[in-house]
Amino acid sequence: MDFDHSELLTIKDYIRWGASRFADAELSFSHGMSSPFDEAAYLVLHTLYLPVDTPDLYFDSRLTRSERAAVAEIIQQRIETRKPAAYLTHEGWFLGLPFYVDEHVLIPRSPIAEYIEKHFAPWIAEHEVHHILDLCTGSGCIGIACAYAFPHARVDLGDISAEALEVARINIERHNLAGQVEALESDLFDHLQGRQYDIIVSNPPYVDAQDMAALTPEFLHEPAALALASGDDGLDHTRRILRDAAKHLTDHGILVVEVGNSQYALQAAYPDVLFHWLEFERGGDGVFLLTAAQVRELAN
Repeated sequence: MDFDHSELLTIKDYIRWGASRFADAELSFSHGMSSPFDEAAYLVLHTLYLPVDTPDLYFDSRLTRSERAAVAEIIQQRIETRKPAAYLTHEGWFLGLPFYVDEHVLIPRSPIAEYIEKHFAPWIAEHEVHHILDLCTGSGCIGIACAYAFPHARVDLGDISAEALEVARINIERHNLAGQVEALESDLFDHLQGRQYDIIVSNPPYVDAQDMAALTPEFLHEPAALALASGDDGLDHTRRILRDAAKHLTDHGILVVEVGNSQYALQAAYPDVLFHWLEFERGGDGVFLLTAAQVRELAN
């Protein structure tokens, strides 16, 4: 990078400079960061091996020459590659928990986190939850967060991608959950015969063809074919989940599925189904919940 490092001295200088460069490059911030400033702060602190909650009083600290070069390099990478920050640092966060991520999995960002915090109340009683399935698990972040919320429940992480499951297994080990959580290769429910769950939660591919065509370069670094695209209306995977989930839910079980902007296509496709659309205090929409009784009625 051709600029005089001596002009930037402190953590604060590099955060400001990075934010300005990101804004000028018109980057997209839809993977856990809300602004150029937030992403610049995260990348600068991560590169300096400092926690994201480093107190502001340290921001006037001066960087060494090697630190300045490392920070400038990762900021330049973000601009030139258009990779989201999580892929540059191999770190994503979900419900305050750190996860290893790479380009075989989506970057954690689902609003379902709020309902994991609430133990999915009032839809199911905590003492009734013994088995949980995170379908289309990717990094495993939803299922692993569920394991924390329900420490006495067994959790299966299902995904069609062997590469994604390797990432999930890294995160199982990272969180010391090998005795509670298992990663299973399965095309939706195809290889889960005989298994039943009290909670099935899924963030499947749900992006329709129109939205796929409009994705920013940042999104194109994610595994589009296996984790984003789902047919013309965004419902190819959700239709299969609704068709087969009844065989895998206990009598008191619940099905929770994120469909994002395909919510309206889903309502049009199933006009007689009373989907419970979950509301979120911290933002987000397009997540429905069905009881086992509703799922079985739909399957008949």
